[in-house]
Amino acid sequence: MSQAPEPEHPHHETTLDDVKQLGLWAALGSLGYVFWIVGGMEMIERLAFYGVRTVSTLYVTRAKSDGGLGETMATFGWLLSAWTLIQSGGSIFTGGLSDRYGYKQTIFIATIIQCSGYLLMAFFHSYWGFFAGAMCLAMGTAIFKPGIQGTLILSCNRRNSSVAWGVFYQTVNIGGWIGPLIAMQMRQMAWQYVFFTNAAFICLNFLFLLTYQEPGKQDRLARRAQVKAGHVSETSLFRESLQELKKPHLHLYLLIFSLWWFMFPMLWDVLPKYIEDWVDTGAIVQTLFGADGTRSSVIHFLLGMPEGGMKIEPEGIVNINSGIIMLTCFIVAGISARMRATNSLLLGTMLVVAALTLFGLSTLAWCCVAAMVIFSVGEMLTGPKYSEFLGNIAPPDKKAMWIGFSQAPILIGATIEGKVGPQLYYLWSDKDVFARQMLVERGLDPAQVTVGVLPPGEAFHKLVAFTGESPEALTRLLYQSHHIGATWYFFAFVGVVSAALIWAYGRWIRRLAETQSRTKSNGINATLGIDDNRPIYTDLEHDESKPIQ
Repeated sequence: MSQAPEPEHPHHETTLDDVKQLGLWAALGSLGYVFWIVGGMEMIERLAFYGVRTVSTLYVTRAKSDGGLGETMATFGWLLSAWTLIQSGGSIFTGGLSDRYGYKQTIFIATIIQCSGYLLMAFFHSYWGFFAGAMCLAMGTAIFKPGIQGTLILSCNRRNSSVAWGVFYQTVNIGGWIGPLIAMQMRQMAWQYVFFTNAAFICLNFLFLLTYQEPGKQDRLARRAQVKAGHVSETSLFRESLQELKKPHLHLYLLIFSLWWFMFPMLWDVLPKYIEDWVDTGAIVQTLFGADGTRSSVIHFLLGMPEGGMKIEPEGIVNINSGIIMLTCFIVAGISARMRATNSLLLGTMLVVAALTLFGLSTLAWCCVAAMVIFSVGEMLTGPKYSEFLGNIAPPDKKAMWIGFSQAPILIGATIEGKVGPQLYYLWSDKDVFARQMLVERGLDPAQVTVGVLPPGEAFHKLVAFTGESPEALTRLLYQSHHIGATWYFFAFVGVVSAALIWAYGRWIRRLAETQSRTKSNGINATLGIDDNRPIYTDLEHDESKPIQ
């Protein structure tokens, strides 16, 4: 039997084993033009997305008298679940469309849909107007992600992938850092300006598309021509996706990270409300600038401070996450490149667990800052590696499809968390709910504290006026009389279970990789779900003298 020819680009081949990575600077130097174009497009898209996503909790739950929509966290949870369901569920199937019909085309369509979503939010100041805009934005994002990340995978290789994904993640967080800061300034004028601004930003991606060149386009077009001519048969995308999902090393990975994604989104879904309810960020301002705060408009913008300069808005605290990642992700990526993928995922998960626990232990502002730093390091060790690992073990002609599969855990975990997280916060930690209870305890007629009479977001203001006590004293009293941290402890426990499963998966996948290195028999290939006709390469088989393609 003749031996299969060696592929032209061995460093793009599928292997379950870890491949020796280039050093940080060598890896950066090996990244080409297309990589930086898609990084810029992702940065713009994330700037606009997080410009809305980070402030959405505040927009929906703030009282109507403060310009918000006046809904409860429980109601907001339904919106979050639907948002994640469409965004992540759509990506599972749009990845295959991108592989077949072109990344540039799907990115163009996605940008139009996303812009439409922001405009819906701007023109319709109501819960259902925002809901419709969010669903439109979710579908646009579902189409956008596989095309962008599929391009990324094809523009790097197994030896520079850790740094490539780290730098890509860094560009994501440059946008994720700037977007909320701009949104915070816009909402000081009117919430409508937040949405108009981000609609304008997302349109910048049309300019990037003028310079975008799709890698592997000729191969894709040649295959489409063969399919059209009847020389190559093609199964339906649905059947093809199911066939891929049968592979055990894929579906077990996705199941484990479904639990992980049930824990992870708490930072964006619940933390802004938690900070607004319980954390006195003025303590940070006093430490940094003294009792009189700061009048510098530059510092106001960078730290997410209102005009008075005496506190930091919730977006500013949450934005520490993006700021740290923006500045240091390429360094952490260089460190994680020296680690096994599953070890990096395990360590990062444990750091996220530590951060969630710290949020529950204390509402001191500087403790929240410390938790944000810990969380951010954990995210840098897990976020890029999660997609990198999946992209590396994906078959060469199904990269975008597998990246689409990476949305399945988000679909399952984050969709459930989108409802459960805000709901648990509403039951265990919501200041507005506790204020209503205290109003009744202090003698106010229960009929006067119903949501129909006292709108959501107004109860604590009513409590201050009714009792004549200071907001600070009442906040301390409410905190001391309730187990506010219970919400965070619950999700920290979920993180511990996730870490244990990642550890077990890591041991299992290493045993498979060792077996794969020892044999190429049809039996083991079938077990791993690998095409017997495609040669399998491990890092022992790579010719390190060859230049990186």
